[in-house]
Amino acid sequence: MDDSASVPELTYGSYLQLDDLLSLQRDGKDISNDELHFIIVHQTFELWFKQIIHQLKEVRDELGASEVPEKAIPSCVHGMRRVTEIFGLMAHQWSVLETLTPQGFLAFRDELGTASGFESYQMRELEIVLGLTNSMRGSNFDPIEQFRKIVSGDPGQQHALDKLIEASSKPSLLEVVMSWVKRTPIMGSRVDDPDDAITVEDYVQAHLEAFNKHSHDQQDFMMKTTDMKQEMVESRFDAARSQARDFLLPGGDVDRARAGLLFIESYRELPLLTWPRALVDAVVELEESMVKWRHSHARMVERIIGRRVGTGGSSGVDYLDATAAYRVFTDLWGVRTVLVRPGLRPKIGNPEFYGFTVGS
Repeated sequence: MDDSASVPELTYGSYLQLDDLLSLQRDGKDISNDELHFIIVHQTFELWFKQIIHQLKEVRDELGASEVPEKAIPSCVHGMRRVTEIFGLMAHQWSVLETLTPQGFLAFRDELGTASGFESYQMRELEIVLGLTNSMRGSNFDPIEQFRKIVSGDPGQQHALDKLIEASSKPSLLEVVMSWVKRTPIMGSRVDDPDDAITVEDYVQAHLEAFNKHSHDQQDFMMKTTDMKQEMVESRFDAARSQARDFLLPGGDVDRARAGLLFIESYRELPLLTWPRALVDAVVELEESMVKWRHSHARMVERIIGRRVGTGGSSGVDYLDATAAYRVFTDLWGVRTVLVRPGLRPKIGNPEFYGFTVGS
């Protein structure tokens, strides 16, 4: 007997488990069209969160290897660009939710009780995977402690707490990206080369000299072309020069990861740095897309409920605006502040190492 003959043929509906999926919108509760709309939009967000977390974990694991093969970088770039596109799509979904009127939302809002997007464990897991720490939040909020409290009232949410604990036990995307950047060959020197520390120190000092010259040129130009007081101009540019030194020499010592970022951003045209530059850009674009998504969220909420207290007891729009200020990959943003124009960059050492011959 052929057992395969008794196996139902896979169909579109069975492959996607549509019957199960379409039964998850509180059917039979006689909900309004507005509430159905509200549920579907938020369920869609959660499905996208699942995809984003899966994608970023894959990137994290690839970059987290002790040796990252060059062929793995394009895959990581592709994965992060996909996440960026998803956040762009989700930002547009807030526009769909904005078709819900304030009165339409108030008609069912009280039925939500304390249920709030604030309790989305996938959002918290996503933040942990990225590398958002409690100190970066600028508050006393701890997502793991939050879910411990939730589990104490609803033991059925233990799986959510377990996911957050597991995510926090592994290196974050931030950690693996910075570890990978730290291994960038600088002026032809690798991190394990005997004289690497000297080579990198010389490069950083040469760049700071170039930055100071660039800064003074800008300062002189501003003094000639604006009516600003000399003391104010000097103060601002002195602060910029100090900021550059503190960024590259925190505590007086070279930060090799930041030096690697600086090298990638400064010599973007070098063939060997093509994919590293693309990866750095992809990380920045990803975070930018997430910031835009958070900002759109805040504006949508403000448009529908104004400045009311959030359903989960948060400060509502004020809390959402604060989340739009979160930055995880601060060094990838900060390095742009200390760049100099191409003509002032330190002369590249060992150009053939990066795919260019001398004089090309």
